Amino acid sequence: MLDAVAATADALASGDEPFTDGPALASALEDRLAETEVLDRLPAVLATAVDAAGLTLAADPVAAPPYVTVTSRGPVLRGSTPKGRLVVVLGAFRVERSPRRYVRDGGRGAVSVSVSFH
Repeated sequence: MLDAVAATADALASGDEPFTDGPALASALEDRLAETEVLDRLPAVLATAVDAAGLTLAADPVAAPPYVTVTSRGPVLRGSTPKGRLVVVLGAFRVERSPRRYVRDGGRGAVSVSVSFH
């Protein structure tokens, strides 16, 4: 799954001009993830992460908010459990400040994974 997210981000980043608008990047990334059916598989990633943490989801996740949200940085997966909320961030892009633009996080073929519990 990480490879699929990375390939999608790589395809977007390969354009002639870098993304400078976060909402435009988020929209383009979500559209491309949907076209390649990656978006539909992200709820299973969330369910696997929750199960690996020894927890159970309060409801079955779907490929839409609040479970799956696509941001300018990459997909964010959120699952409520009886003990709190598990959040998984698949980081595909990062912001460079001067000049402001979005670039691949970690370079071509890479996706960072951040997991937190609230």
